[in-house]
Amino acid sequence: MLIVSSLAYAAQVQIAISTDHTDMVLATNKANQLMFMYYGTKVGCPQQFEQFQSYRRSDYSTEPLAYPARGGRFFNQPALAVKYSDGDANTELTYSSHETKNISSDVKQTTVLLSDTKTSLEVQLVYTAYLKEDVIMAHAVITNKGKKDITLENYASSAINLKAGSYLLTHYYGSWAREMQVEHELLTHGIKTIENKMGVRTTHTENPSFMLSLDNSSLDENHGEVIAGALAWSGNYKLQFQMDETDRLSVICGINDYASAYTLKKGATFSTPEMIWTFTTSGAGQASRNLHDWARRHYIYSKGHLAYTLLNSWEGAYFDFNTKTLTDMIDDAAAMGLEMFVLDDGWFGNEYPRNSSRAGLGDWQTNTKKIPEGIAYLADYAHKKGIKFGIWIEPEMVNPSSNLAHKHPEWIVKSSGREITTTRNQWLLDLTRPEVQDFVFSVFDETMKKGEGKIDYIKWDCNRHVESFGSTWLTEQSRFFVDYTLGLYSVMKRIREKYPNTIIQSCSSGGGRVDFGALEYFDEVWTSDNTEALSRVFIQYGTNMIYPAATTGSHVSAVPNHQTNNITPLKFRFDLASTGRLGMELQPANMTKEERTFAAKAIQSYKQLRHLVQDGDLYRLVSPYDGNHYALMYVSKDKKEAMVAAFCIHYQGRTKTPKIRLHGLDPQMKYSIEEINNEKPSFWGNGKTFSGAWLIGQGINPQLVKLYDSGIWHLKAQE
Repeated sequence: MLIVSSLAYAAQVQIAISTDHTDMVLATNKANQLMFMYYGTKVGCPQQFEQFQSYRRSDYSTEPLAYPARGGRFFNQPALAVKYSDGDANTELTYSSHETKNISSDVKQTTVLLSDTKTSLEVQLVYTAYLKEDVIMAHAVITNKGKKDITLENYASSAINLKAGSYLLTHYYGSWAREMQVEHELLTHGIKTIENKMGVRTTHTENPSFMLSLDNSSLDENHGEVIAGALAWSGNYKLQFQMDETDRLSVICGINDYASAYTLKKGATFSTPEMIWTFTTSGAGQASRNLHDWARRHYIYSKGHLAYTLLNSWEGAYFDFNTKTLTDMIDDAAAMGLEMFVLDDGWFGNEYPRNSSRAGLGDWQTNTKKIPEGIAYLADYAHKKGIKFGIWIEPEMVNPSSNLAHKHPEWIVKSSGREITTTRNQWLLDLTRPEVQDFVFSVFDETMKKGEGKIDYIKWDCNRHVESFGSTWLTEQSRFFVDYTLGLYSVMKRIREKYPNTIIQSCSSGGGRVDFGALEYFDEVWTSDNTEALSRVFIQYGTNMIYPAATTGSHVSAVPNHQTNNITPLKFRFDLASTGRLGMELQPANMTKEERTFAAKAIQSYKQLRHLVQDGDLYRLVSPYDGNHYALMYVSKDKKEAMVAAFCIHYQGRTKTPKIRLHGLDPQMKYSIEEINNEKPSFWGNGKTFSGAWLIGQGINPQLVKLYDSGIWHLKAQE
């Protein structure tokens, strides 16, 4: 099998971290070091590794340590690097003990205690195994039990060690309005690093997640050994892939050590963020489904709740509105069958009114000229119309033109004696400071109070990254990047204790905070500020490789699109948005009667199928990177119902129709197929019944030949 070490030694203690279909095996060697032996399909009794021999020469390569530390005989990339008070930079961890306990019938946790041979440093490696989902979470707890302070110079969450013939890395890159683009590369000898150093909004250009295809030169959806990984951290991160001279691959993931040396006082403990792992022999599709199931059942905040359809005011009104503008939009949202209205930016500030992005952030009083009746009036109006009400805030930020900036200049992130740079006309508040954490909590709390119990949803935005970092609060500036993120999480914990049922969206200039660290507290992420449907094909394809559709906001917007100036048919926009958390981002008053009629129909159709999108298994049927079409399917857990969506994204001649094989159905069942939101069906089999075997083997061939042709089909099992 794969993923074994390249060493010669006899394992003394064996530790198996197991799920229903996978094993991760650790073992000690004669020197009492903890080795990473294996990660893959189940291999049975871990004692089989007791006499394992790999014939490694002692003068080449390094040990496949379970948590490699800098120093001793180890010279590859470390997961842990410590500088001690006497200047020593070596750490040599040895095994002390381990224990496994049941968290629940489906969750087991194994904790392994390691200690340094010279100092009183202790490291606990904590592995939480989710049996049914084949997911293992891993993090480290580092404790300074010595008498003097130490400095953590590198402190990763987890390390694994693999052995295969080749390693295809699939990872994600992009920019604002072009997030989560997919890239594949065969790893070669040396170190491949994926990292972010922006401090805040860290997932526009990269994402702390990936897939590894073993012994395969391409990403296969349905076959082959795949490992997927994701770091639950919203700050700077680093993912490292090192192939050494033995062709062994070491993968180390965690907080980025960039400018982040962290002093650990005597007696203090530091816990790293969780690293999430999954392994499958059934291709990238199953790796995604493992992560999605784990996230929906165990991790993300919105477990078990179907997302509301909504109208957001931003692209429909921007900063230019009054009470009637908003109540008219609420009327239109209710008339089309939407379930919530969200008031976006521009509702606050009086001395520095929020009439553009240039002023008002930090002054969270309702703008009395725009909304003299108050936020509670709007929330009550929405509720009387039978829909819920949400509102936008950006509590981590402040405009230079604001009372807050004038009153508390010490709260601004800045480097002493240097210019405070602006991005989008704003500065960043210093969340390492306890009083700033109190203020950010109060922004949320006071906003909720403005609604007098009728605010159901908060859109939490974050429109800049960190520049010229520094804090007037911290004595050690190298703690800034880590403590800022921990400060954010501390605020979110307080918010969730007081407002457990409020829906909160993580928006960070679009997809700047799309990570599992955020999703522990937020119900959803705003996938991108680019709402143009063709762009969203690629953005949402990449995003949903790791993060479930239940968390990804997907809105229908106006044309020409405000980001790309592209013009796409309303049906194409609705069909694409229906593959995520459906919403609208436009001014309904500008829609024609025919467009409103279609929108109402499409919204109703989505509400009948959203349980599949948000709770079903995702099957990526046709990649948008492979040709003219994109197709995906969501299947219920019992295989009795499915939704298929397909799109023509390039025109290459009307003779080229797609063949879409519906992997994921039960071959023994028979399914009726019905196309929705289309008066003239694009598939000849509409209304007919087919066997699952036929739909898997032959598939459907809808006549989607022109650019922006699209279709959605509802499949139901027949007796």
